[in-house]
This record gives sequence, C-alpha cells and structure tokens, in this order.
Amino acid sequence: MKQGNPNVFSLYLSELSRWLAPVLIIGLLATFGLGWLVNSILILIGFIVIAPAIGFLVLRWWIGRNLISGQCPSCGYEFPGFKNTEFPCPSCGESLKVENGSFQRLTPPGTIDVDAVEVSVSQIKGGN
Repeated sequence: MKQGNPNVFSLYLSELSRWLAPVLIIGLLATFGLGWLVNSILILIGFIVIAPAIGFLVLRWWIGRNLISGQCPSCGYEFPGFKNTEFPCPSCGESLKVENGSFQRLTPPGTIDVDAVEVSVSQIKGGN
C-alpha cells in the first residue's frame, strides 16, 4: 500500500474547510428560513430612521417647556434662558436666575433692591 504525501492530505483538508463553512451557513439559513434575518434588518433600519426623529421631537417639546424669553432687569437686554438656571446677562454681566417665568437678579439675602428715579432740578427747587 502506498502512503500518501502529508502535504497533499493537508491541502485536501484546507480545500474542504474552505467549502464547509459556506455550506453549513447556507444549510442553517435554509433550515430556519431567512425571514428572521430580513425582519431583523428591517427593524434595525426602522430604528435607525425613527429614533432620531422621535429624539428631535422630544427635544423640541422639552425646549418649548423650559425656555423662557425675557429682559434683563438691569439693562433691559432681551434674551432667552432656561427655567431654574443661573447665568450672567450677555450684555451687562449681571447674575440672573429664571424664576416664575421671568429673570430675577441674584442678590445675597437681606439685600434691598431699589429702582432709581430721575428727578429734574426744577422740581427740587420749585418744590412741586
């Protein structure tokens, strides 16, 4: 009996393994069907398309509920701000907070906020 060359045997196994994997994969797909694969791909594509749209709508709703537009009580500059946040005025730098739908100055406790009123000299001298 003639013994074969070991290199020929290893070459035969490599050729067999090259064809064995695709045949097994095709056999499994034929056995279980391709419906699950197609459905999975369609669900993934749907999720990729729909998730950003839903996220965008949720973000617009959240911004609509939490964004307040008003004027700085110090300089009168109008700008938007989020509810219950503290930030400086972009125009004058005054520290502000959004409370009850409007901008309020941040002052230490016990500080009395006074509005200055302009009075003409003629009113002071005339007493009127």
